[in-house]
Amino acid sequence: MEHVTDKKLWAHSGDSHILEPDDLWFQILPKDLAERMPRTELISENEERVTVDGKSFTRPLPRIFTKRGSNGLTIAEMSSRPPGARDVRARLHDLDEEGIWAEVVYASIGLWCSLIEDKALIRAAAHAENEWLASEIMGAAPDRLVPAALMPLLDVDDAVAEVAHAAGLGLKILSIPTGVAPGLKDWNHDYWEPLWAAAEEAGMVVGFHIGTDGPDQVVHGGPGGAVLNFLETSYGGQRAAAKLVAGGALDRHPDLKVLVSEGGATWVPFVGDRLNEAYRQHAAFVRPQLSALPKEILYRQVYASFQHDETAPAAMWAMGYRNVMWGSDYPHAEGTYGHTQKTLHELFDDLDADVRHRMMVGAFEELFPHVSRPPTS
Repeated sequence: MEHVTDKKLWAHSGDSHILEPDDLWFQILPKDLAERMPRTELISENEERVTVDGKSFTRPLPRIFTKRGSNGLTIAEMSSRPPGARDVRARLHDLDEEGIWAEVVYASIGLWCSLIEDKALIRAAAHAENEWLASEIMGAAPDRLVPAALMPLLDVDDAVAEVAHAAGLGLKILSIPTGVAPGLKDWNHDYWEPLWAAAEEAGMVVGFHIGTDGPDQVVHGGPGGAVLNFLETSYGGQRAAAKLVAGGALDRHPDLKVLVSEGGATWVPFVGDRLNEAYRQHAAFVRPQLSALPKEILYRQVYASFQHDETAPAAMWAMGYRNVMWGSDYPHAEGTYGHTQKTLHELFDDLDADVRHRMMVGAFEELFPHVSRPPTS
Protein backbone atom coordinates (compact mmCIF):
# COMPACT_ATOMS: atom_id res chain seq x y z
CA MET A 1 0.00 0.00 0.00
CA GLU A 2 1.27 3.48 -0.84
CA HIS A 3 1.94 5.63 2.23
CA VAL A 4 -0.16 8.80 2.32
CA THR A 5 2.63 10.83 3.84
CA ASP A 6 0.94 14.20 3.27
CA LYS A 7 -1.89 13.32 5.69
CA LYS A 8 -1.04 14.24 9.25
CA LEU A 9 -1.54 11.41 11.69
CA TRP A 10 -2.23 11.92 15.40
CA ALA A 11 -1.36 9.45 18.15
CA HIS A 12 -1.09 9.27 21.91
CA SER A 13 2.29 8.31 23.35
CA GLY A 14 2.78 5.70 26.07
CA ASP A 15 6.31 6.90 26.75
CA SER A 16 7.99 10.30 27.01
CA HIS A 17 10.11 12.25 29.50
CA ILE A 18 10.54 15.70 30.95
CA LEU A 19 13.97 17.16 31.63
CA GLU A 20 13.54 18.70 35.05
CA PRO A 21 14.93 22.15 35.87
CA ASP A 22 18.53 21.94 37.06
CA ASP A 23 17.52 23.46 40.40
CA LEU A 24 14.25 21.58 40.82
CA TRP A 25 15.18 19.94 44.12
CA PHE A 26 16.19 23.31 45.57
CA GLN A 27 12.85 24.74 44.46
CA ILE A 28 10.75 22.08 46.17
CA LEU A 29 12.83 20.71 49.08
CA PRO A 30 14.75 22.15 52.04
CA LYS A 31 18.40 22.81 51.15
CA ASP A 32 19.79 19.99 53.30
CA LEU A 33 17.59 17.45 51.48
CA ALA A 34 17.99 19.00 48.02
CA GLU A 35 21.77 18.64 48.24
CA ARG A 36 21.36 14.86 48.55
CA MET A 37 19.04 14.41 45.59
CA PRO A 38 20.09 13.09 42.17
CA ARG A 39 22.10 15.48 40.02
CA THR A 40 24.26 15.24 36.94
CA GLU A 41 27.39 17.09 35.89
CA LEU A 42 29.32 17.13 32.64
CA ILE A 43 32.84 15.77 33.13
CA SER A 44 33.89 15.54 29.50
CA GLU A 45 32.44 16.07 26.05
CA ASN A 46 31.11 12.51 26.03
CA GLU A 47 30.53 11.64 29.69
CA GLU A 48 28.54 12.77 32.70
CA ARG A 49 28.61 11.95 36.40
CA VAL A 50 25.38 11.04 38.21
CA THR A 51 25.43 11.64 41.97
CA VAL A 52 22.73 10.35 44.33
CA ASP A 53 23.01 11.01 48.08
CA GLY A 54 26.80 10.96 48.11
CA LYS A 55 27.24 8.04 45.70
CA SER A 56 28.21 8.63 42.10
CA PHE A 57 28.87 6.85 38.83
CA THR A 58 29.62 7.94 35.28
CA ARG A 59 27.79 7.17 32.08
CA PRO A 60 28.17 8.03 28.37
CA LEU A 61 26.53 11.29 27.37
CA PRO A 62 24.24 10.98 24.34
CA ARG A 63 24.31 13.59 21.60
CA ILE A 64 21.32 14.24 19.31
CA PHE A 65 21.61 14.61 15.58
CA THR A 66 20.46 12.52 12.67
CA LYS A 67 22.50 11.21 9.78
CA ARG A 68 22.02 8.75 6.98
CA GLY A 69 24.02 5.57 7.45
CA SER A 70 25.70 3.60 4.68
CA ASN A 71 22.84 1.10 4.85
CA GLY A 72 20.30 3.82 4.15
CA LEU A 73 18.89 3.86 7.68
CA THR A 74 18.53 7.07 9.67
CA ILE A 75 20.85 7.04 12.67
CA ALA A 76 19.86 9.21 15.63
CA GLU A 77 22.42 10.79 17.94
CA MET A 78 22.37 13.85 20.21
CA SER A 79 23.84 17.33 19.95
CA SER A 80 20.93 19.38 21.32
CA ARG A 81 17.56 18.81 22.94
CA PRO A 82 14.18 19.56 21.35
CA PRO A 83 12.82 22.99 22.35
CA GLY A 84 10.23 21.55 24.72
CA ALA A 85 12.49 19.11 26.54
CA ARG A 86 12.42 21.36 29.62
CA ASP A 87 9.83 24.03 28.74
CA VAL A 88 6.35 22.56 29.03
CA ARG A 89 4.74 25.28 26.91
CA ALA A 90 7.27 24.73 24.13
CA ARG A 91 6.68 21.02 24.59
CA LEU A 92 3.05 21.34 23.60
CA HIS A 93 4.14 23.12 20.42
CA ASP A 94 6.60 20.30 19.69
CA LEU A 95 3.86 17.72 20.23
CA ASP A 96 1.49 19.55 17.92
CA GLU A 97 4.16 19.69 15.23
CA GLU A 98 4.94 15.99 15.62
CA GLY A 99 1.32 14.80 15.72
CA ILE A 100 1.41 13.62 19.35
CA TRP A 101 -1.63 14.45 21.46
CA ALA A 102 -1.68 12.95 24.96
CA GLU A 103 1.41 11.34 26.48
CA VAL A 104 2.69 9.60 29.59
CA VAL A 105 5.53 11.72 30.98
CA TYR A 106 8.24 10.04 33.04
CA ALA A 107 10.97 11.90 34.88
CA SER A 108 14.58 12.01 33.66
CA ILE A 109 16.93 12.75 36.56
CA GLY A 110 14.08 11.70 38.85
CA LEU A 111 14.41 8.11 37.61
CA TRP A 112 17.64 7.93 39.61
CA CYS A 113 15.64 8.43 42.82
CA SER A 114 15.29 4.65 42.94
CA LEU A 115 18.92 4.61 44.14
CA ILE A 116 18.15 6.59 47.31
CA GLU A 117 18.59 4.45 50.44
CA ASP A 118 17.15 6.84 53.06
CA LYS A 119 13.43 6.31 53.69
CA ALA A 120 12.83 9.82 54.99
CA LEU A 121 14.61 11.41 52.03
CA ILE A 122 12.71 9.54 49.31
CA ARG A 123 9.43 10.02 51.20
CA ALA A 124 9.92 13.80 51.25
CA ALA A 125 11.15 13.89 47.67
CA ALA A 126 8.20 11.92 46.31
CA HIS A 127 5.69 14.08 48.16
CA ALA A 128 7.27 17.29 46.86
CA GLU A 129 7.93 16.15 43.29
CA ASN A 130 4.42 14.82 42.82
CA GLU A 131 2.99 18.18 43.82
CA TRP A 132 5.33 19.82 41.29
CA LEU A 133 4.33 17.32 38.58
CA ALA A 134 0.64 17.92 39.20
CA SER A 135 1.00 21.70 39.18
CA GLU A 136 3.67 22.39 36.56
CA ILE A 137 3.37 19.48 34.13
CA MET A 138 -0.17 18.12 34.32
CA GLY A 139 -1.45 21.59 35.15
CA ALA A 140 -0.22 22.94 31.80
CA ALA A 141 -2.49 20.56 29.86
CA PRO A 142 -4.48 18.22 32.12
CA ASP A 143 -6.24 16.62 29.15
CA ARG A 144 -2.93 15.83 27.39
CA LEU A 145 -0.01 15.41 29.81
CA VAL A 146 -0.03 12.37 32.12
CA PRO A 147 3.00 12.65 34.44
CA ALA A 148 4.11 9.55 36.34
CA ALA A 149 4.23 9.91 40.11
CA LEU A 150 7.52 9.36 41.94
CA MET A 151 7.13 6.62 44.54
CA PRO A 152 8.94 6.02 47.87
CA LEU A 153 9.60 2.29 47.65
CA LEU A 154 11.85 1.58 50.64
CA ASP A 155 8.80 0.92 52.81
CA VAL A 156 5.44 -0.38 51.60
CA ASP A 157 3.49 1.79 54.04
CA ASP A 158 5.21 4.91 52.66
CA ALA A 159 4.34 3.74 49.16
CA VAL A 160 0.68 3.23 50.04
CA ALA A 161 0.49 6.69 51.60
CA GLU A 162 2.00 8.27 48.50
CA VAL A 163 -0.46 6.47 46.22
CA ALA A 164 -3.26 8.24 48.11
CA HIS A 165 -1.43 11.57 47.94
CA ALA A 166 -0.68 11.27 44.20
CA ALA A 167 -4.22 10.20 43.40
CA GLY A 168 -5.55 13.15 45.38
CA LEU A 169 -3.45 15.45 43.20
CA GLY A 170 -5.04 13.98 40.09
CA LEU A 171 -2.06 11.93 38.94
CA LYS A 172 -2.98 8.74 37.08
CA ILE A 173 0.14 6.58 36.90
CA LEU A 174 2.85 5.45 39.32
CA SER A 175 6.48 5.37 38.20
CA ILE A 176 7.93 2.15 39.61
CA PRO A 177 11.43 0.89 38.74
CA THR A 178 11.74 -2.56 37.22
CA GLY A 179 14.19 -3.55 39.97
CA VAL A 180 13.66 -3.29 43.73
CA ALA A 181 16.14 -1.66 46.11
CA PRO A 182 18.83 -3.95 47.55
CA GLY A 183 17.62 -5.95 50.53
CA LEU A 184 13.91 -5.66 49.72
CA LYS A 185 11.54 -8.39 48.61
CA ASP A 186 11.04 -8.60 44.85
CA TRP A 187 7.80 -7.58 43.13
CA ASN A 188 6.35 -11.09 43.17
CA HIS A 189 6.35 -11.25 47.00
CA ASP A 190 3.29 -10.58 49.14
CA TYR A 191 5.16 -7.79 50.95
CA TRP A 192 3.96 -5.47 48.17
CA GLU A 193 0.33 -6.58 48.34
CA PRO A 194 -0.82 -3.35 50.06
CA LEU A 195 0.72 -1.31 47.23
CA TRP A 196 -1.09 -3.21 44.50
CA ALA A 197 -4.35 -3.01 46.46
CA ALA A 198 -3.96 0.75 46.94
CA ALA A 199 -3.14 1.31 43.27
CA GLU A 200 -6.16 -0.72 42.16
CA GLU A 201 -8.49 1.09 44.54
CA ALA A 202 -7.20 4.49 43.40
CA GLY A 203 -7.42 3.56 39.72
CA MET A 204 -3.70 4.22 39.28
CA VAL A 205 -1.75 2.51 36.50
CA VAL A 206 1.53 0.86 37.51
CA GLY A 207 4.18 2.20 35.12
CA PHE A 208 7.42 0.27 34.64
CA HIS A 209 9.91 2.13 32.45
CA ILE A 210 12.69 -0.07 31.12
CA GLY A 211 16.28 0.59 32.14
CA THR A 212 15.44 1.17 35.82
CA ASP A 213 16.96 -2.01 37.25
CA GLY A 214 19.80 -0.12 38.91
CA PRO A 215 22.89 2.01 38.23
CA ASP A 216 24.87 -0.56 36.25
CA GLN A 217 23.49 -0.34 32.73
CA VAL A 218 26.73 -1.58 31.16
CA VAL A 219 26.52 -5.37 31.10
CA HIS A 220 28.40 -6.15 27.89
CA GLY A 221 31.73 -4.90 26.59
CA GLY A 222 33.65 -5.42 23.39
CA PRO A 223 32.33 -5.47 19.84
CA GLY A 224 28.63 -4.67 19.69
CA GLY A 225 28.53 -3.64 23.33
CA ALA A 226 26.39 -0.54 22.78
CA VAL A 227 23.75 -2.54 20.91
CA LEU A 228 23.85 -5.40 23.41
CA ASN A 229 23.48 -3.08 26.39
CA PHE A 230 20.47 -1.41 24.79
CA LEU A 231 18.91 -4.84 24.27
CA GLU A 232 19.64 -5.71 27.90
CA THR A 233 17.52 -2.81 29.16
CA SER A 234 14.43 -4.44 27.64
CA TYR A 235 14.44 -7.44 29.94
CA GLY A 236 13.68 -5.63 33.21
CA GLY A 237 10.18 -4.70 32.10
CA GLN A 238 9.49 -8.25 30.98
CA ARG A 239 10.62 -9.64 34.31
CA ALA A 240 8.61 -7.12 36.33
CA ALA A 241 5.40 -7.88 34.43
CA ALA A 242 5.98 -11.63 34.70
CA LYS A 243 6.50 -11.33 38.46
CA LEU A 244 3.16 -9.62 38.95
CA VAL A 245 1.48 -12.33 36.90
CA ALA A 246 3.21 -15.42 38.30
CA GLY A 247 3.18 -14.09 41.87
CA GLY A 248 -0.58 -13.65 41.70
CA ALA A 249 -0.79 -9.88 42.22
CA LEU A 250 -2.66 -9.22 38.97
CA ASP A 251 -4.94 -12.20 39.52
CA ARG A 252 -5.88 -10.89 42.96
CA HIS A 253 -6.39 -7.40 41.54
CA PRO A 254 -8.11 -7.82 38.17
CA ASP A 255 -8.71 -4.08 37.80
CA LEU A 256 -5.02 -3.22 38.24
CA LYS A 257 -3.34 -2.21 34.98
CA VAL A 258 0.38 -2.25 34.19
CA LEU A 259 2.19 -0.28 31.49
CA VAL A 260 5.69 -1.33 30.42
CA SER A 261 7.08 1.66 28.55
CA GLU A 262 9.70 1.64 25.80
CA GLY A 263 10.25 -2.11 25.91
CA GLY A 264 8.55 -3.16 22.67
CA ALA A 265 5.45 -5.35 22.42
CA THR A 266 6.18 -8.67 20.75
CA TRP A 267 7.77 -9.96 23.95
CA VAL A 268 4.32 -10.20 25.57
CA PRO A 269 3.05 -13.16 23.48
CA PHE A 270 6.39 -14.94 23.89
CA VAL A 271 6.55 -14.42 27.66
CA GLY A 272 2.90 -15.45 27.92
CA ASP A 273 3.61 -18.71 26.10
CA ARG A 274 6.59 -19.48 28.34
CA LEU A 275 4.63 -18.73 31.51
CA ASN A 276 1.79 -20.96 30.31
CA GLU A 277 4.14 -23.81 29.57
CA ALA A 278 5.72 -23.59 33.00
CA TYR A 279 2.32 -23.32 34.67
CA ARG A 280 1.00 -26.42 32.88
CA GLN A 281 4.07 -28.63 32.62
CA HIS A 282 5.39 -27.95 36.12
CA ALA A 283 2.02 -27.74 37.85
CA ALA A 284 3.17 -29.73 40.87
CA PHE A 285 5.58 -26.94 41.78
CA VAL A 286 3.41 -23.93 40.96
CA ARG A 287 2.48 -21.60 43.80
CA PRO A 288 0.17 -19.72 43.87
CA GLN A 289 -2.54 -21.28 41.79
CA LEU A 290 -4.15 -18.70 39.48
CA SER A 291 -7.76 -18.33 38.36
CA ALA A 292 -6.66 -18.22 34.71
CA LEU A 293 -3.60 -19.14 32.70
CA PRO A 294 -0.75 -16.62 33.05
CA LYS A 295 -0.93 -15.55 29.41
CA GLU A 296 -4.59 -14.63 29.77
CA ILE A 297 -3.79 -12.43 32.77
CA LEU A 298 -0.81 -10.89 30.97
CA TYR A 299 -2.93 -10.10 27.90
CA ARG A 300 -5.73 -8.71 30.04
CA GLN A 301 -3.83 -6.36 32.35
CA VAL A 302 -0.39 -5.57 30.92
CA TYR A 303 0.08 -2.89 28.27
CA ALA A 304 3.30 -2.34 26.32
CA SER A 305 4.61 0.65 24.37
CA PHE A 306 7.06 0.70 21.48
CA GLN A 307 8.37 3.41 19.20
CA HIS A 308 10.04 2.04 16.04
CA ASP A 309 9.62 -1.76 16.22
CA GLU A 310 8.32 -2.90 12.85
CA THR A 311 7.17 -6.22 14.34
CA ALA A 312 5.16 -4.66 17.18
CA PRO A 313 1.88 -4.24 15.27
CA ALA A 314 1.90 -7.99 14.57
CA ALA A 315 1.66 -8.61 18.31
CA MET A 316 -1.91 -7.41 17.93
CA TRP A 317 -3.13 -8.42 14.49
CA ALA A 318 -1.25 -11.74 14.31
CA MET A 319 -0.84 -12.76 17.96
CA GLY A 320 -4.04 -11.48 19.54
CA TYR A 321 -2.40 -9.15 22.04
CA ARG A 322 -4.56 -6.01 22.06
CA ASN A 323 -2.79 -3.88 24.65
CA VAL A 324 -0.15 -2.53 22.28
CA MET A 325 0.42 1.21 22.22
CA TRP A 326 2.83 3.44 20.41
CA GLY A 327 5.23 5.79 22.20
CA SER A 328 7.48 8.61 21.01
CA ASP A 329 10.14 8.54 23.78
CA TYR A 330 10.31 12.32 23.40
CA PRO A 331 12.87 13.92 23.79
CA HIS A 332 15.37 11.03 23.88
CA ALA A 333 17.81 10.11 21.11
CA GLU A 334 16.20 6.74 20.42
CA GLY A 335 12.79 8.41 20.15
CA THR A 336 10.91 9.72 17.13
CA TYR A 337 11.31 13.49 17.50
CA GLY A 338 11.90 15.05 14.10
CA HIS A 339 10.57 12.05 12.21
CA THR A 340 7.38 11.14 14.07
CA GLN A 341 5.11 11.49 11.06
CA LYS A 342 7.39 9.36 8.92
CA THR A 343 7.47 6.72 11.66
CA LEU A 344 3.69 6.69 12.17
CA HIS A 345 3.02 6.34 8.45
CA GLU A 346 5.56 3.54 8.06
CA LEU A 347 4.17 1.63 11.03
CA PHE A 348 0.43 2.11 10.59
CA ASP A 349 -0.56 3.01 7.03
CA ASP A 350 -0.86 -0.60 5.91
CA LEU A 351 -2.93 -1.78 8.88
CA ASP A 352 -6.67 -2.24 9.18
CA ALA A 353 -8.37 0.82 10.63
CA ASP A 354 -9.38 -0.83 13.91
CA VAL A 355 -5.86 -2.16 14.53
CA ARG A 356 -4.32 1.22 13.72
CA HIS A 357 -6.79 3.04 15.98
CA ARG A 358 -6.20 0.67 18.87
CA MET A 359 -2.41 1.14 18.86
CA MET A 360 -2.36 4.87 18.11
CA VAL A 361 -5.23 5.96 20.36
CA GLY A 362 -7.48 3.26 21.82
CA ALA A 363 -5.20 1.37 24.20
CA PHE A 364 -3.93 4.64 25.67
CA GLU A 365 -7.44 5.95 26.25
CA GLU A 366 -8.40 2.70 27.93
CA LEU A 367 -5.72 3.36 30.55
CA PHE A 368 -6.31 7.11 30.73
CA PRO A 369 -9.94 7.82 29.81
CA HIS A 370 -9.70 11.40 31.10
CA VAL A 371 -7.59 12.59 28.14
CA SER A 372 -9.16 14.46 25.27
CA ARG A 373 -9.27 13.09 21.74
CA PRO A 374 -6.70 14.11 19.12
CA PRO A 375 -7.79 16.50 16.38
CA THR A 376 -8.13 13.44 14.14
CA SER A 377 -7.62 9.74 14.87
